[in-house]
Amino acid sequence: MITDGPTRKHETTLQFRRSRQTFPLRVADIPALAFGTGLTALGVLRSLHGSGITVYSVCPPDGLPSQSRWYRRAPLLSGAVPEPGQLCEYLAGLPLSRAVLFPCSDDWVQAIANLPASLKERFPASVADPRVVETMTDKWLFSNFVDCLDIPRPKTLRVDTMEKLQSLDEASFENMFLKPIDSQEFSRRTRVKAFRLEGRQHALQIMEQLGRDGINGFPILLQELIPGAASSYYLVDGFVDSNRQIRALIARRRLSQYPPMFGNSSRSMTIPLEEVRGAVESLKRMWSTVNYRGIFDAEFKYDERDGQLKILEVNARPWWFVEFATRCRMDLCQMAYRDALGLPVEPAGDYDIGRSCIYLSYDLAAHWETDRGLGGIFRWMRSCAGVEDIIHRWDDPRPGIQSTWSSFKNYWRHRDQIIKRSKPLP
Repeated sequence: MITDGPTRKHETTLQFRRSRQTFPLRVADIPALAFGTGLTALGVLRSLHGSGITVYSVCPPDGLPSQSRWYRRAPLLSGAVPEPGQLCEYLAGLPLSRAVLFPCSDDWVQAIANLPASLKERFPASVADPRVVETMTDKWLFSNFVDCLDIPRPKTLRVDTMEKLQSLDEASFENMFLKPIDSQEFSRRTRVKAFRLEGRQHALQIMEQLGRDGINGFPILLQELIPGAASSYYLVDGFVDSNRQIRALIARRRLSQYPPMFGNSSRSMTIPLEEVRGAVESLKRMWSTVNYRGIFDAEFKYDERDGQLKILEVNARPWWFVEFATRCRMDLCQMAYRDALGLPVEPAGDYDIGRSCIYLSYDLAAHWETDRGLGGIFRWMRSCAGVEDIIHRWDDPRPGIQSTWSSFKNYWRHRDQIIKRSKPLP
């Protein structure tokens, strides 16, 4: 555990030069700017607040962080919330003398990684180099990267045009699914992360429909579907400092997900690192090869056919359950804050094993797919005994209330579309 965090008022001071004068800034007085609208941004806000760090949220007025009792609206230029492409202009006009940046989505981490050196000095962040960030966020570049390192991974094929897709034989589609290269933008427009396939003709129909919907789905990936239930997924999260040293690792096993086929974790439990030794070794090889820095969330799936944990993707930033890691004594956000300011980051100690966390509305929806009716709801409620919710907190209730209401409305509005596109293969 880190015991000398930035909450101490006698923390090391930093110097900021302006108008030919030097002003000492105590580390505890340097705020953070969290860029994002959803659960990840809320988790960063809560984690940093718990460490005594002032956090300003860069999000719309209806964003989830705005519901928190600890919400502080970031200064806005011209009254508008900036887009990632406007980051340089936004930071240059801020009245803050210095602040640590926290990206809470792929587009924000790309924007922060590509800041010019002049702004990075004033607004530091613990993020990787632009080329490394691009490799982690572009699914095809990531596939090539792990392929070069010979890390266990699913078979992946890039398809650039409809003509290329049509030229593939039927065998190329067996046990495969369609996956976008830019998952964030794709999910935003289609409301799904990937498409299950029933064969070559089905893949052609999907891509034709995307075209009719005004979505250019190409290039797209054909990726091997590793068999196994939600419990076959494992998550290894952690932090790498500016010296390329892994300072924290925490492992979880996914217990349920929603949507059922290509979804996000709705319930997971912390497990010992020994249970995912192969995944940890894969990550060590990756981070020893590239100049990675910052928080990460890596997803693996156990393939019972060969007994390997195969890497699927890496989030090169905070993710949904980052605050749960803090609850388990693995404060990755405080580590990132200290690292951004050039302060030493001590290796983390042990984390809590056997703690479970759910995303309530998603977990109920996942349970409902296999156990419906009033009895199913009661069984789900009993299964939640002793389980922590990632968003509902008694000391900060409004985000949970708003999120649950919005999730239920969204689920019923798009339920048929979500289930049709993500249900398991027959």
